[in-house]
Amino acid sequence: METLRSDPLFVAMTRPTTLAGVPYGFVIGNVIVMLELFLIFRSPWVLAVCVVLHLACWLGCLREPRLIDLWMVRVRQCPRVKNYRFWRCNSYRP
Repeated sequence: METLRSDPLFVAMTRPTTLAGVPYGFVIGNVIVMLELFLIFRSPWVLAVCVVLHLACWLGCLREPRLIDLWMVRVRQCPRVKNYRFWRCNSYRP
């Protein structure tokens, strides 16, 4: 019996569009936030912070390429409930 092989074309077509290893949407958001903060503070340190954020996202996306998309779905679909402080989780029973 032959071993199961992965086709590189199939793997490439199931991954999101990335730029420098992170999803394209994150890159656009990061650039917009960086430009706004740079215009407000006029400091080159803003560029360093955005590079660190990009590297952190890149490390997270190494294992799961859709990390940002999954996080956005979780935030949208699983909001905090009123008794979160008491139970420290989303509990729907009082």
